[in-house]
Amino acid sequence: MRDVQNQADARGIAIQRVGIKDAHLPFLIKTKDGGFQQVLACILFTVALPMEYKGTHMSRFLEILMPWSKKPLAEPEMEAMLEEALERLDAQSAEVELSFKYFIDKEAPVSRRKSVLDLDCFFRGTKVRGEKMAFTLGVDVPFTSLCPCSKEISEYGAHNQRSVCRTAVRFREEQECIFIEDLAALIEKQGSSPIYPLLKREDEKYVTEAAYENPKFVEDILRDTVLALRSLSGIAWFSIECENYESIHNHNAFAAHEETVV
Repeated sequence: MRDVQNQADARGIAIQRVGIKDAHLPFLIKTKDGGFQQVLACILFTVALPMEYKGTHMSRFLEILMPWSKKPLAEPEMEAMLEEALERLDAQSAEVELSFKYFIDKEAPVSRRKSVLDLDCFFRGTKVRGEKMAFTLGVDVPFTSLCPCSKEISEYGAHNQRSVCRTAVRFREEQECIFIEDLAALIEKQGSSPIYPLLKREDEKYVTEAAYENPKFVEDILRDTVLALRSLSGIAWFSIECENYESIHNHNAFAAHEETVV
């Protein structure tokens, strides 16, 4: 049968990224305690298409992914995946992003009731032919924020809300990437108080009062997060988006920052 994708294209336009999106496969992610957690990943897998090719081979992306399904996946495996994509798809660059829910253990501050908190995470690998893969870890961490202005001007209480810090980090080649658990714990500390799936009354009292004693604007959260990430050994780059889901407004408060660490 004729291979239409390999026919020449005369328009002279190289495509920067082409491939598959919203494919779903299970993978095993290494946990901090040395075990593995099975996750269901939503996958975006692309290559750069040279201008002389009419199209890429979409089926080959799945052929590359399938052998890794249900197996442990970390940076070496992702780089091997991208190396295969460069060769089989005759590309100069390739990128794969795996988005997934990751569960961490939580313990209520007073009752010590145990629960699990789900975090939205991603692994992204980007590779140019002949170069090392650039690996990015992304984690969205929820917490509570309490408004300093509201506390200052109110006789009773202060408005507070759930917030999220969307963080992405890259480390230098010689430095191992941080575990999801450790990054989440670091980011969570920058809010007014942590989020817990399961709380009893004594726990609710504790976290409410803890947030009241630690009021923060979205700007405070972002700046404290910048300082916390700068302190990580071997970090090369990070980006942060902080968002407060305002409880007394019909809009959210937002702050963002991106930095290359020299």
